[in-house]
Amino acid sequence: MRRVTWRPCIRIVPSRFPPVSLFERVADPDDVEAVIAVESLTNERLRQEAGEIALVAPEDRVSGAGSSYIMAPFTHRAPGGSRFSDGTFGVYYAARDEETAIAETRYHRERFMRATEQPRMELDMRVITATLDGLLHDLRGRRAMLPAIYHLDNYAAPSALGRELRAAGSMGIAYDSVRYDGGQCAAVLRPRVLSRCRQTRHLSYLWDGERITYVYEKRLRE
Repeated sequence: MRRVTWRPCIRIVPSRFPPVSLFERVADPDDVEAVIAVESLTNERLRQEAGEIALVAPEDRVSGAGSSYIMAPFTHRAPGGSRFSDGTFGVYYAARDEETAIAETRYHRERFMRATEQPRMELDMRVITATLDGLLHDLRGRRAMLPAIYHLDNYAAPSALGRELRAAGSMGIAYDSVRYDGGQCAAVLRPRVLSRCRQTRHLSYLWDGERITYVYEKRLRE
């Protein structure tokens, strides 16, 4: 393991995913589950947006400013899994820099759009920054030694590794990007190594019906 400190790490998510502000309104992480239970009694939308809080151990939960973006990927599992998850738990994926984050999300957005045969459109995305500081299992620089873990599309080996490490108490995994040469990524398995999370800006991915041809920043004009 190695201590990994990225100030910031970069995560890009679709803008259709709204922040769950409930986590930010709770001062003590120990109170999150109780507050969700009470407020969800009369708010179905809140219950859906908050996700499955039971997926996150009480000692790993975070609250306060910016915590909504941190908690969201842990309480909403990816149905088909991901590189380091078999779909039974959530992972906060982030990159060391924005270029890597764009390359990673561009690939996955293109794959989804092709599979669902989407017409040309613009995809609105949010850029999320956070401080990552914790002991991670470091797989960087070992791509040649770990070909199954770094396979471009077959996630059987890395998802099994992620499940094993999470069960053993791992905070996460640092690894080399397979979508951007020289890029670095992190698969965070527990929220508490993340802090100071906030949205910085909006991007638009231009999908032409076959691929994403261009990425640009969206700005409000004064």
